[in-house]
Amino acid sequence: MKAGGDRADARKYPPRRGIWGLLAWACGLLFFLPFAWMVLTSLHSEPDAATNPPSLGAGLTLQGYREFFGSGAGVTPWPPLINSLTASLASTLLVLALAVPAAYALSIKPVRKWTDVMFFFLSTKMLPAVAGLLPVYLIAQNTGLLDNVWLLVILYTSMNLPIAVWMMRSFLAEVPVEILEAASIDGAGLPTVLMRIVAPVAAPGIAATALISFIFSWNELLFARVLTGVVAGTAPVFLTGFVTSQGLFLAKVCAAAVCVSLPVLIAGFAAQDKLVQGLSLGAVK
Repeated sequence: MKAGGDRADARKYPPRRGIWGLLAWACGLLFFLPFAWMVLTSLHSEPDAATNPPSLGAGLTLQGYREFFGSGAGVTPWPPLINSLTASLASTLLVLALAVPAAYALSIKPVRKWTDVMFFFLSTKMLPAVAGLLPVYLIAQNTGLLDNVWLLVILYTSMNLPIAVWMMRSFLAEVPVEILEAASIDGAGLPTVLMRIVAPVAAPGIAATALISFIFSWNELLFARVLTGVVAGTAPVFLTGFVTSQGLFLAKVCAAAVCVSLPVLIAGFAAQDKLVQGLSLGAVK
């Protein structure tokens, strides 16, 4: 009986699965280690953070976070954080409002030569961002949109829309056609179908698309650095201002980086189940 039980356990828990599990944990810890090191460095004083190698047993302090929130220089990070939140949330909502109908047309109600349309969307991401920086700057200057957060909303929407359409098409392709046909027979229009049928069924995919668009918008630096100044500066732009050539600044920079990273981490943790479901929705046919 014992030998039979061992064979059953071996079939139930193959050794190879345990090896892959350990490898997955090792990769996860490897990716988490830099962030944990950054958090630990942010809790050290500047002399302790600047030691090489860094001291793991040094005393902990919140001085870096106090300086980030303006206790020393009096510069508050709240306006840049609010600008980043406004640009990221507004652009994400616009991306979803445009990507869902476009993906519906390309998947559930496919247009002619839809593959050419998808390739066109993908080709817009092949141009390096710096190549379009000067034309965008001149247009913003002539239209009076420099240092305006709504210019960033328009740019982030256009930058994230191709990826969102690609993702949403694969998600909406999994929606059963029979449900849509039944809704059409009952007289439901396109807005009703999108809001009451497509959106609930493809909710994991919509959540994954929204989270990725939010992360890309929150982390964008190049256009925000060039097109904004005092009024519409974002959190990444504000973060670069902590890097100076004078004095010790490592703990303060790490504290600022932790604070700027928190919204993305919180959003990812809150939507992790939907993100996993959404990213794997179209993986298996």
